[in-house]
Amino acid sequence: MRRGVVGEGGPGSYVASGHSVHEEENDRLQEGLRYKVSAMKSLAIDIGTEVKYQNKMLSEMDSDFDSTGGLLGATIGRVKQLSRGSQTKLLCYMLLFCFFVFFILYWFIKLR
Repeated sequence: MRRGVVGEGGPGSYVASGHSVHEEENDRLQEGLRYKVSAMKSLAIDIGTEVKYQNKMLSEMDSDFDSTGGLLGATIGRVKQLSRGSQTKLLCYMLLFCFFVFFILYWFIKLR
């Protein structure tokens, strides 16, 4: 009688079938890991694309803010020039008009 020969139903057959079960489980886990790595790769690519887009938008906003800052600086310079001259009365009228417009807007918003 032979003992331990694989495939004859002896004690060795349990070892062989246990080994194949582990291999199947490893293959299944490997496939699951491959799927997760693929999902992570596509997610990383999407994040990279979004970062590039956001950097482009930030760059455009920076240039817009720079141009707006220049325009605002020029406007403030003109207002200062108005206040230095004899046109202080005109400046007071402009401020009163601004307060009046803001009051009307506030009133309309409050009524909504």
